[in-house]
Amino acid sequence: MGDDGKQRAECERIFKRFDANGDGKISCTELGDALKALGSASEDELKRRMGEIDKDGDGFISLDELLAFRSANPELMDKLVFSSQAKVAPITMESASCSILDTLRFSSTISNNNTQFHSLPRNNLSLFPPFRSTSLRKFKFHGKFLQLNRFNFKALSSLSRPSDHDQNPSQELALLLEVEGVIMDAYRLGNRQSFNVAFQKLGLDCANWSEPVYLDLLRKSAGDEERILILYFNRIGWPTSLPTSEKGSFIKSVLREKRNALDEFLVSTSSPLRPGIEEFIDNAYSEGVPVIIVTSYSKSGDKIARLIIEKLGRERVSKVKIVGNEEVEKSLYGQLARSKVFSSDLDEQLAMEAKKAVSAEKQRIAKKVASVLKLSVEIDTSSSESLQKIVAALHAGAENAGLPVCNCVLIAGSQSGVAGAERIGMPCIVLRSSLTSRAEFPSAKAVMDGFGGADLTISKLRQKRWL
Repeated sequence: MGDDGKQRAECERIFKRFDANGDGKISCTELGDALKALGSASEDELKRRMGEIDKDGDGFISLDELLAFRSANPELMDKLVFSSQAKVAPITMESASCSILDTLRFSSTISNNNTQFHSLPRNNLSLFPPFRSTSLRKFKFHGKFLQLNRFNFKALSSLSRPSDHDQNPSQELALLLEVEGVIMDAYRLGNRQSFNVAFQKLGLDCANWSEPVYLDLLRKSAGDEERILILYFNRIGWPTSLPTSEKGSFIKSVLREKRNALDEFLVSTSSPLRPGIEEFIDNAYSEGVPVIIVTSYSKSGDKIARLIIEKLGRERVSKVKIVGNEEVEKSLYGQLARSKVFSSDLDEQLAMEAKKAVSAEKQRIAKKVASVLKLSVEIDTSSSESLQKIVAALHAGAENAGLPVCNCVLIAGSQSGVAGAERIGMPCIVLRSSLTSRAEFPSAKAVMDGFGGADLTISKLRQKRWL
């Protein structure tokens, strides 16, 4: 097929996407909105270009008019085709694991040597031409290769629109479990002892928390560990040899030693799993519900979290999937994020810039306050990056389960996990722990005290039908 034939075929494919009525004309408004969504040009520029296409000024475009415009403006129309160089339209990161592929129809059977791709669903947002049968395992995006493995393809297939043989996909269910607060309530048993170990290592012999003292501090600080230490030392007095300007670094050193002590406790034989977790996983397995344990954003780190999971036993661990840092990087979502295949829309970019500006202003004010009070004050600006990491982990978990995020339920023990689930539209159930016993979770579907009995069970998850 010559260049003219290829251009006409591309225009015909685009035209069919928008000619829903089959009357041989498409709306200038719909085409303009699609180009605007792709970031092809400014609104004024698009109006001018639409005027160039619509020669007769009737507000509609014929195939011949579109073809003529394609010949005169190839750089603009390339935004609407999936060329041989695999150019793709910009999409938002938050929907990459679901809506990025929601426009694609993949076959339900995938083999190692032959992968069949079906044509796209017909709607105004599906701007890519149909895929052909292919055995390629790499797609090149902007000079980088996107590695697609069996999990990626399974996710692609399951994230497409429901097929004829899958009339009720909402009945499918997968569970994503956090480690801290869900697999093990580490803070209930080990947190207080870890603080005491940290005090001993730093030579703070006067500091030794009994359980009533610790619980009182925990309640008054709302679980904020830096606040716990500040409240405590304000009460009993700070070390006499500690300059006022070094209080911030002193707090950080205590928390660092406490973290090390807690990690040692978590992997020791004396740290038990949360009651009912083993039976919960067994029941999920027997009912065919995939269980994904997410470790990549664990406070203890990926390595410690995996050691905690080993306490479930080798046979039970073989029944679950673990999504850590490596699994997130290999996921389709992770690869797209690193390859920068898609871009944020203007609103999201402005929001990110606003957050950066606010963080910079907070740092400036903090330094000014610190200079007046002669203190070392630091503002944590990592929350945005942390949330992005959680979002990536949840997307990767859904990919490993082979289901869209809306068919997965996160069993969370942390506020950050709940925030990540809310961001991507994943249903979330909170299990209260010693660290979150008084916290509120308005975006969670339910808040429960534990596993089994009157609390969280597989049967209750199915009956609630939150999906």
